[in-house]
Amino acid sequence: MAQISSGNGFKLDVPQPKGVVGKEEALRMEEEALAKLQREKKHTLTATPSTYTNRPDKDLIVFPETKKQAEQDTFRDIDVEKLTNEELEKLLLDENFGANSSKVSRPSSLLGFNLSASYPGGHACSSSPFQSSQWTPALSNPSSSGVSTPTLQPTPMFPSAPFPKPGTFQNGFTPAMTPFMALPTMAFTPIQPAAAMVFPQPTVDPEMAKLFDKIASTSEYLKNGRLASTDVNSSQAGIASLAPNPPPQQPAVMESSSISRFEWLDLDPLTKRKSENEEAPLESVDSSQTVSGASAGDPWDAVLETKGNSSNSSSSPKLEGRVSHTGRSQHRRASTGAPVARSHSLNIPETSSQHKTINQEKGKGNALVKNDALEEQDAQNLEIVAFCEDIASLRSKFPHDDIATNPGFVLSPVITQRNGGGDNSCSVKVSIEISDSQQPVTFTCDVSSPVELLISQTLCWVHDDLDKVDFSSYLLKVCGREEVLQNKHSLGSHEYVQNCRKWENEITLQLLSHSTMRRDLARTVSYSNCLITPNICYHNQVNICLQNEVRAIRENITVKNMCCALDEVETQAITEAVKRLRHSVNLPRTRSPMVRSSYILHTHTHTHTHESMALLTQAIYDLAKLYLRSFSSPSSSFHSPPLPQVTDGDAVEVKRSKEASGTTDHLQFTLFALHGIPANWVSSYEKYFLVCSLTHNGKNLFKPVQSKRVGTYKSFFYHIKWDELINFPIAVAVLPLESILSLALFGVLNQNASGSPDSNKQRKAPELLALLWCFFCYLQVNFPNSPVDVLYVGPKEAPSPEPHTLEELDPDLRRKLEKICSRASNFGLKRADHQLLWDHRLHCRRDHPSSLPKVLASAPSWDWASMAHIHSLLHHWPTLPPVTALELLDSKFADTEVRSVAVSWIEKSSDDQLADYLPQLVQAIKFECHLKNALVMFLLSRAQGNINIAHYLYWLLKDAVQDSTWGQRYERVLGVLLCLCGARLRAELEKQTHLVTLLGAVAERVRQAGGSTRQVALQEGLENIQNFFQRNSCRLPLSPSLVAKELNIKACSFFNSNAVPLKLALVNADPLGEEINVMFKVGDDLRQDMLALQMIRIMDRIWLQEGLDLRIVNFKCISTGKDKGMVELVPSSDTLRKIQVEYGVTGSFKDKPLAEWLRKYNPAEDEYEKASENFIYSCAGCCVATYVLGICDRHNDNIMLRSTGHMFHIDFGKFLGHAQMFGSFKRDRAPFVLTSDMAYVINGGERPTSRFQLFVDLCCQAYNLIRKNSGLFLNLLSLMMSSGLPELTGSQDLKYVFDALQPHNTDAEATIFFTRLIESSLGSVATKFNFFIHNLAQLRFSGLPANDEPILSFSPKTYTLKQEGRIVHASIFSFQKRYNPDKHYIYVVRLLREGQNEPQFVFRTFDEFQELHNKLTILFPLWKLPSFPSKMVLGRSQIKEVAAKRKLELNNYVHNLMRSSTEVTQCDLIYTFFHPIARDDKTEGVDAMPPLSPTSGRVEGEVKLSISYRNSTLFIMVMHIRDLVSEDGTDPNPYVKTYLLPDPHKTSKRKTKISRKTRNPTFNEMLVYSGYSKETLGLRELQLSVLSAESLRENYFLGGITLRLKDFDLSNETVKWYKLTAVPYF
Repeated sequence: MAQISSGNGFKLDVPQPKGVVGKEEALRMEEEALAKLQREKKHTLTATPSTYTNRPDKDLIVFPETKKQAEQDTFRDIDVEKLTNEELEKLLLDENFGANSSKVSRPSSLLGFNLSASYPGGHACSSSPFQSSQWTPALSNPSSSGVSTPTLQPTPMFPSAPFPKPGTFQNGFTPAMTPFMALPTMAFTPIQPAAAMVFPQPTVDPEMAKLFDKIASTSEYLKNGRLASTDVNSSQAGIASLAPNPPPQQPAVMESSSISRFEWLDLDPLTKRKSENEEAPLESVDSSQTVSGASAGDPWDAVLETKGNSSNSSSSPKLEGRVSHTGRSQHRRASTGAPVARSHSLNIPETSSQHKTINQEKGKGNALVKNDALEEQDAQNLEIVAFCEDIASLRSKFPHDDIATNPGFVLSPVITQRNGGGDNSCSVKVSIEISDSQQPVTFTCDVSSPVELLISQTLCWVHDDLDKVDFSSYLLKVCGREEVLQNKHSLGSHEYVQNCRKWENEITLQLLSHSTMRRDLARTVSYSNCLITPNICYHNQVNICLQNEVRAIRENITVKNMCCALDEVETQAITEAVKRLRHSVNLPRTRSPMVRSSYILHTHTHTHTHESMALLTQAIYDLAKLYLRSFSSPSSSFHSPPLPQVTDGDAVEVKRSKEASGTTDHLQFTLFALHGIPANWVSSYEKYFLVCSLTHNGKNLFKPVQSKRVGTYKSFFYHIKWDELINFPIAVAVLPLESILSLALFGVLNQNASGSPDSNKQRKAPELLALLWCFFCYLQVNFPNSPVDVLYVGPKEAPSPEPHTLEELDPDLRRKLEKICSRASNFGLKRADHQLLWDHRLHCRRDHPSSLPKVLASAPSWDWASMAHIHSLLHHWPTLPPVTALELLDSKFADTEVRSVAVSWIEKSSDDQLADYLPQLVQAIKFECHLKNALVMFLLSRAQGNINIAHYLYWLLKDAVQDSTWGQRYERVLGVLLCLCGARLRAELEKQTHLVTLLGAVAERVRQAGGSTRQVALQEGLENIQNFFQRNSCRLPLSPSLVAKELNIKACSFFNSNAVPLKLALVNADPLGEEINVMFKVGDDLRQDMLALQMIRIMDRIWLQEGLDLRIVNFKCISTGKDKGMVELVPSSDTLRKIQVEYGVTGSFKDKPLAEWLRKYNPAEDEYEKASENFIYSCAGCCVATYVLGICDRHNDNIMLRSTGHMFHIDFGKFLGHAQMFGSFKRDRAPFVLTSDMAYVINGGERPTSRFQLFVDLCCQAYNLIRKNSGLFLNLLSLMMSSGLPELTGSQDLKYVFDALQPHNTDAEATIFFTRLIESSLGSVATKFNFFIHNLAQLRFSGLPANDEPILSFSPKTYTLKQEGRIVHASIFSFQKRYNPDKHYIYVVRLLREGQNEPQFVFRTFDEFQELHNKLTILFPLWKLPSFPSKMVLGRSQIKEVAAKRKLELNNYVHNLMRSSTEVTQCDLIYTFFHPIARDDKTEGVDAMPPLSPTSGRVEGEVKLSISYRNSTLFIMVMHIRDLVSEDGTDPNPYVKTYLLPDPHKTSKRKTKISRKTRNPTFNEMLVYSGYSKETLGLRELQLSVLSAESLRENYFLGGITLRLKDFDLSNETVKWYKLTAVPYF
């Protein structure tokens, strides 16, 4: 059974019960109704009081709607006394008789698992235009009655497959299958509250009671009804019984032998509330009367037995049960929530038929009656059986008492760094808290010191005799976080320590012993001994369905209702059985082929009637078994069958078998019908057709086949009927093992229907309605029968020659092969390249081990014959690194053995490395052919031993269960994870889930509120969350080591953005920890943010491993559900917009805002230098990361700056080059964001300096390191293509990253390429304009900033009159010339304060005076303020004449300002402006530097060159020049010119471009000399000259060098700085 799902949006039009009342009221009403019936009827039907177990208050009883008045009148007009027996029987077959309404109210369907989870799954990503899915084979179930039994084997079983099963072939061809196969084409809403099945009860009034009495008194009834069930031991051939197994005497106390191997295993424990984790007990009630007779058993006794009132009836146990059922989708559920199903009794006589004998016992019990037929193998999902067996084995490998695999606490993540992050001998200060000491132990140690050494040094302070101390029994816990350092690793390798060094925070730890360390997440002894109650047993569901429906049939509910309960699937067997039964009674067909109970006219022979009923019974059972095989967990009493043995014809062999490789049959099957179609399809679509595709590894094996176009038909329900044979002219023997048969349903719009979505438009092409997964449909497919079982037996592996025996390749061929193998991806590989790889695969194995994915992707075929060579190559291939093996888990590698080997290589990665790639591994579960696979077992085993892995795996699976196609598979894996992790961790995860639910409700309420009501909504919601914390503390989804105990409500607020996310301040549960600040967001899909941040984090890991620390800010982000999630807030940071608008709305066009902001928070010169350095490094990392990932929508609210100088990006809603548009204007036009204000911080001023050269070198180095790992990033993104991210859907998105990485270029070429990108970004006006537009859009002036924000950009705090003292007089005393590093003028303000005799002097710039005036204008809009001097100056502004003029104007301004009203002169803004800051304490002119004077021919400076030689070509890369001096002291316009001497004709002249007005130019240009041998170059000298290009005079010489090339090792690249000298030049 394969599953079809699509997002077509069609909804079922299911009639819902109307009467909805409370539970108590419903019980009272029921009692009154029953009492009334007993008073009015002489012979009443046996009434069964309902018994209800305790349920949450939300449960309701939903009664069916009452009959229409017209129907009541119709049956009241019947004169019961005058009816003949024939008329009575015809009345029974009338479809409206006894029905509750004119239309049958559809009961809630059985909860169904998504079949893509239980069956070999398909590939959501395929090159085929149709969605791929693994075709599911079926297995025949012979029946002596000759009825075709609809059986379906969920997964194939071959020697190489995860579990054994004969007679199936995984590619979709099943010779040994029955003519019927039902393919449910529905998707299920993942994880939803449990809902009970609703069965409409018939309303029996006194008139109808009379009618039933009349029927019961007829001779035909006594002959065929009551008397037919006397002999319980007699039976007719082919009659199937519906009788269930009796309940045990004491179901609550189970014997150990009867406990299932898997009862502890809960495959979907999150689908219900905690209070519902245990099955509701089923209570038996008094036994009911059974109709008995004198002769053979009547088939109606098994299916349509009527409650008899004869005195000859025998008693049998009557079961009343209620089990919670969850509907497949919200459309299937009652609108009132989760209704309580009415209890029903099952009263079926004992028969001896094909099914097992039933022993009935009396007594009460709380276990469901078991049905032997539902315990058989053909009713089991054998894939789930095999999966559960592996899980049980895995569970036994992790005992609870092994502290190595069950520590119970979180281990601090470790990030490997080369040389401790590039700092070999860095020492750090460590403070360690000791429980017995009042003061912490503080000492300095090297970052490379192992943690064990720190523990031993700390214990020296505590213990005198260290010989008796076991160092291994102690741990160092991180203060403020529930995590411990790993003793075997160095101190500096821990992520916590690296973050402390990055933020310059103190490293605070706590010494604890294992005995005192809290292990509150450890698995306990109950993990091994106690049973976990399964969630919903689907066998029980089907049992309940059969019991309730059979009773309902006896009470005038039709067979149609039973099919309706199974999702409107009316199989061909049921249709034929109903027709045969009607024929047996020889009555005319009514307008709906419904079967009524109570009585059937006996017109044909007794035997014929029995056979007809047997067929109907068997058909219903077959459909029920089909559900069990598709959706069920294994039955508790079922044990997997032994492996089938291929024999040579032993006498005991039941069925012959043959190998798949020997069959010559073609793949063919019959498309019969599609069931359960929505009602609106009937009117909206005229014709339907299916397109069948056969694929493997995402490629079509044959041209897709299209079915004929047909309309809709109606029998019981509307369905689409093809009854068409589909044939693929391809032999089964040549099909690859993991071939996939996918089906796509198309509908042709009905142009004449008024309700058609396009009725008024011109004719359109057929519309895709569903792929192999649909919301509510079942596809019925008939496969041909075969007299033999087909087994897949893998071929014997081909011999593999030893590497040293291979012949050497031709040099040109070897170079070509090396070039292909070194490519980062298969992008651009041609067919000839693939052929070359496959032909020389053994050389690739020896010389290029990392090329295995390319070699396997080049395999010409994956059929049976080819597997000998493929598996031989795979098993002899050298072990791949884990990051390389990731590619083998992509959708293009479906082979189970290939994927298993890849997992074995990935297993060598550490837990911390695994955490980096966990999202991709979770997505790769989709591409597995079976639920039982090596990848799932690997992830679950790692989660057993590491809480971090278990925590993040839980949230990734929680997010993945929303997948409409694969959600069911993920839900099962999630259920297993929760069963394995133990009760403590499971309870902690439940608390997190509850907290997320509360936060989501509050965030949504705040978002929906408007204006002033938002704050009220926030406060009310925060009180509810505070109540949650009053009951318990909770770990945060962001990290299991972050534990919060309450909210700091006063510090909580919301952000004024479109999504209105919540800003939450949480009190740390650890008293030694700081407050935890997070953002909770609803309305935005955070999965893309998670992916972008993951890529940036992996980039940072690569840089750190290579010794390059770019000071990257890694913050956490996690999606906790559909369009909601939590993000970590980085403290002490602001957006660039907030910084820039301090200088007005045009602040984005100014150069100094960022530098001034950093100087404000870092007033000391060494602090500012450190912040500037952090900015240079972090800005370089941001430029590379955002370019490679194509991150767009980079306005100044999406870029943040920390007070320590670290720059980082947020909000990754646009990436992979999907630019944000402003109408038709592309807002992101520069390669990345690099503006002049950032360059100002990098250079330390307006002029380019050597610091900018450092920035360029960092960018190019980082870029080349990422390029070396291009394959890794392409593989990680490729694995996420099926995740549903809107901007990562196809190869064109991967192509963007491939082009950005330039993997085919050399490092030198890539350096030149990225240097040009830097120049392009820095020169882009579009970025600043984009910032300006965003400033305008976000402009909201509301007076002065909030209390936590500075009111002036250069003053970090606010000061008042009371603090400072009243200013009596203020004037501009003088002005001074400063260099910082550019020349500017600063004005000295003389202040005289009240009570002070000596004046005070402060230094302010003209721009700072202007900022004061702008803020005063905002603060006092109605006051008349003095006019401010104009900033516009003709010519140069930083000259003495302009400064003298401004001194007078500013003095006049200050004089008039201080004479304004007291509200103005005494405001906080004035006193903050005149408060002394750090620069005011310095002596006058301390920062001044003399202007540069003419050099009179002096030569200074250095040039950085890269010299290399390859392929008879000399490469000279001119990289940087620094510290040039010019003749007149002005900035030169330098360029470089080179010659290879001797060169009398000057043919070797090469030169670079000109850099304008700089003493520190960056070129990164390649000068190439081709056609020179090494011997020739040994005789040459390289002359390099640096000149300044002048427009009004001759270019003048700045310096040069002469290098003898024979002194260089041309086989290696030489990169070096060379000092410029005054050498002669051409």
